[in-house]
Amino acid sequence: MEAGKMSDKAGLSDTASSYLDITVSVVLVTYNTGPILFRSIESVLSQDALADLIIVNNGNPVEDLERLETIESKDERVKVLSGHGNIGFSAGCNLGAKSARGSCLMLFNPDCIMASETLVKLINIGRKKIRPWMLGCRLVGSDGKEQSGSRRRALTPLTAFITVFSPDWVFRLLPKLNALNFNSNPIAVDTEKVLTISGACMILPTADYWSLNGMDEEFFIHEEFFIHVEDIDFCHRFRRNKGEIFYVPSVRVTHALSTSRASQIFIEWNKARGFMIYFNKNFSSLNSFIVMLIKLGILIRFLLKALKLVFFEYIANIFGRKRTSIWNFPMRK
Repeated sequence: MEAGKMSDKAGLSDTASSYLDITVSVVLVTYNTGPILFRSIESVLSQDALADLIIVNNGNPVEDLERLETIESKDERVKVLSGHGNIGFSAGCNLGAKSARGSCLMLFNPDCIMASETLVKLINIGRKKIRPWMLGCRLVGSDGKEQSGSRRRALTPLTAFITVFSPDWVFRLLPKLNALNFNSNPIAVDTEKVLTISGACMILPTADYWSLNGMDEEFFIHEEFFIHVEDIDFCHRFRRNKGEIFYVPSVRVTHALSTSRASQIFIEWNKARGFMIYFNKNFSSLNSFIVMLIKLGILIRFLLKALKLVFFEYIANIFGRKRTSIWNFPMRK
């Protein structure tokens, strides 16, 4: 899709003197998220500078929807959008962003927890940048370790090939190798410019989000689930339109991961399909043989991950340990 011209103004306002001049709309797209959804909502509602929280309900149990509607009735900052079915992550973000009142827009995963003053800290960094800017934070697991999606290179045929065919120990020995993820590299002290951040937590001026027509909804390919490459594609388009992306290590967000009730193998398969759509869309001008090799590598990566999941489930069954079934595929109603 053709993007509009993006702004090159400094910050968000020539007269802005503090975060009080800027408010943030947080869009949270949820699909069968589980109990952590409400902890995530609580962490967002505790923030200063919050204009509104738009919750896009792509599909949750009736009891969860009732709780969401209760929260909406008690807090005028909350808006719950329901009744549209599962339209996917991209369309969900775009739907929520249409209701945004804030001068900045944050896309936030429903399995993430933000600490106090997260919005204030990000706003005060962003307002000093030249637009168009986008910020991502340091995503950590419950163990405190940085997750792979926090900061990345651009997803290109080269980074894809190296990431797929190089084992983890190679990256530890050769940290400068052009792998996709930076999380094995030392953490910077200050905000640093990167090429790609995670859609689990990204913030940018609302006008700049719409100058790219929002997320590309092409990546939604299954009515019961959504793809995991929309954020990489959005960053690609953002850079192509002269936007700058920054990683803010001083702001930590806890990302639970894998809270959805969907199958792990199903998730990995949809990731693989998403990567193939991404390369078809953004690298179609390459030699067809190269594109074919990339797709083959993506499929090999999926098969290896699937075999690993099957193996661990088999071992768990032998020792009588209960695990969430990897075969729990969402079924169409």
